[in-house]
Amino acid sequence: MRKHHIIFIVILALGLLLLGGCSAADQQPEVQRTEEESAKLQIGMSFDSFVIERWLRDRDLFVMTAQGLGADVNVQVANGDVQEQISQIRYFIKKDVDVIVVIAVDGEKLSEVIADAKHEGIRVISYDRLVMNADTDLYISFDNEMVGTLMAEAMTEALPDGGNIFAIYGSPADNNVSLVQKGFLNGIEGRGLNIVYSAYCDNWLAELAFDAVEEGLSTTPRNLVGVMCGNDDLASQAFRALAENRLAGKVVLVGQDAELSACQRIVEGTQYMTVYKSVETLAKRAAEFACAVGYEKMLGERRIAQDEIPGEIAGFQKELSELGVMDDGTYDVPYYSIDPVAVTRENMDETIIESGFHTEEEVYLNVNHETGRVQ
Repeated sequence: MRKHHIIFIVILALGLLLLGGCSAADQQPEVQRTEEESAKLQIGMSFDSFVIERWLRDRDLFVMTAQGLGADVNVQVANGDVQEQISQIRYFIKKDVDVIVVIAVDGEKLSEVIADAKHEGIRVISYDRLVMNADTDLYISFDNEMVGTLMAEAMTEALPDGGNIFAIYGSPADNNVSLVQKGFLNGIEGRGLNIVYSAYCDNWLAELAFDAVEEGLSTTPRNLVGVMCGNDDLASQAFRALAENRLAGKVVLVGQDAELSACQRIVEGTQYMTVYKSVETLAKRAAEFACAVGYEKMLGERRIAQDEIPGEIAGFQKELSELGVMDDGTYDVPYYSIDPVAVTRENMDETIIESGFHTEEEVYLNVNHETGRVQ
C-alpha cells in the first residue's frame, strides 16, 4: 500500500512539473503594443554589437533625433550573434512596432525573419549594412565602394613605386566588406601594389587582424610596404603587430571610421590615412526616414491624423520617393548614400576637429600641434 502511495506521489509530481513547464511557456510576458504605445510611433533598433567604437555614437544620435520627432526607440544589441539578432527582431514583431532598424550581424541570414516582419506590415530599414534578399524599405549607408577607392588612392599616393601589401578585410558576412574590397582592388589595379597576403576577420574581431599580420609576416616576403585594414579597429591591432616587428611608421597603414586612436596615430605618423564617415549625418537621416515611413504606416492604419504628424516629415517622405535603388540580390531597395572623406595629417584639423568629431586635445594628445613632434 505504501509502495503504491509512493508511486502515485511520484507520478503526481511529474505531472505537476510538466504542467508547470507548459504554464511557464504559455505565460511568457505579453509583448503586444499597449494602448499608450499604439498612439506613439514605435521603432525597434537591433545592433550587431557595440564592439566598434562608432556604434554607440550612432545609437545616441539616432535615438535623440527619433525622439525629437515624437518616436519611442527600443534598442537591442545582439553581441555579434545572428541567432540572437533574429530573436530580437521576432520580439519586435510580437511587440508590433512600426519600424525595425537593423545593423545586421550577417546580412545573408536575416531575410526570412525580415519577410515575417514585412508580412505583419512592419517597415524595415537596413542601417549601414544591407540585408540581402530581404526587400527592406530602405538601405541607408555610406558609399562603401568609394571607401575602398579612397583607401587605394591614399596608398598609391604614399607608395608611388608600388610594392607588397597586406589586405585585412572585415567580416565576410558584411556586404559592405565586398563593396570596400571592390573599390580597393579597382583602385590599386595597374599601380604596382601586390597583395601578397589577405585575410577576413569574422564578426569584425580586431584580434584577428593582429594574428593575420603576424601570419602574413611569417609566410610572405618581408619587404612589406603597406597594410589595408577594413576599419580602424582592425588597424589598431595591425599596428600592434607591426610595432612588435619594428615596422610601425615604416609601413603605410590605412583604415576607415576615423576612430580616435587612428586619428592619433595619423598625427603621430604611424597610420597614413583613415576614412571619415559622418556618423551624425547617417544616424540623423536614418532616424528621419524611419519616422517618415513609420508615420506613413500609422496614418494608413488610422492611428494618427495628418495634423498630428510633425511638419518636417512630409519633406522626408518626398526625399524617400525620389531615391535611387541598390540591388539586394533579389530586389531593388531604395538607397540613400552618403559620401565618405579621406583623412590624412594634412586635412585632420579641417575634417575631424572643425566638425567636432574629435577635439584638438584628444587628437593631439601625444603630439605638439604646432611642431608636429611626438611629445
